[in-house]
Amino acid sequence: MKEILNSEQLSRTLKRMTHEIIERNNDLEEIVLVGIMKKGLPIAEIIKENLKRFADVDITVFGIDITAYRDDMTDVITNKEKLEVANKNVILVDDVLFTGRSVRAAMDALVDMARPSKVQLAVLVDRGHRELPIRADYVGKNIPTSKEEKVIVDFNNQCVYLD
Repeated sequence: MKEILNSEQLSRTLKRMTHEIIERNNDLEEIVLVGIMKKGLPIAEIIKENLKRFADVDITVFGIDITAYRDDMTDVITNKEKLEVANKNVILVDDVLFTGRSVRAAMDALVDMARPSKVQLAVLVDRGHRELPIRADYVGKNIPTSKEEKVIVDFNNQCVYLD
């Protein structure tokens, strides 16, 4: 495995993304972070803490399970949660943007729950190979990969690897 981001680089990248969110959103009080389970949620929590530190704003973070909305899963779970996102500016957060199918499922889930005012997408890594016309508003790092390679975000060691 090749290390793409070490702990210091990962921290710096998430801080930069947080500053971009602050710059692009006039009313930070109207923002809600929604982390795609499992790996988007810890990133959303870090961004929340950074927003508290840099902009003195305490925003809500939700985790969203998109399993019931996936179009490529055979075992569909019908348990659909409800999040308070109506009329909020939602920033959807995920670790790696690849085909775009997870993001599409998350947007379907959000719209099924309520109508957000706006939806933005923040991803730690964009690795290309989109199958759907989805583009992130906030990207930590663009990493060109082959379809066979995998990007691994390791929260225990605070690193990102290419395998």
